[in-house]
Amino acid sequence: MYVILVYDCGEKRVGKMLKLCRRYLNWIQNSVFEGELSEVKLKELKYAAEKIIEKEEDSMIIFTSHRGEWLQKEILGKERSSIGDFL
Repeated sequence: MYVILVYDCGEKRVGKMLKLCRRYLNWIQNSVFEGELSEVKLKELKYAAEKIIEKEEDSMIIFTSHRGEWLQKEILGKERSSIGDFL
């Protein structure tokens, strides 16, 4: 599946998140990643990320698409601002 991942973490955790996300996805720009992942690899990434983020302060948004026509939005931690449906 195609994945777009965006995160916003505190200074103390941002380096760990960058390293984690680079192991699974392509780094696009500050805190933005994309790439193809299996469902198992995505679950691994989310599990590891949940150990790093502070849910009351940080956020991670994951957009996934099985067909490229639609994306599903999933948020881990605090949502900074709601934009509604992506597509």
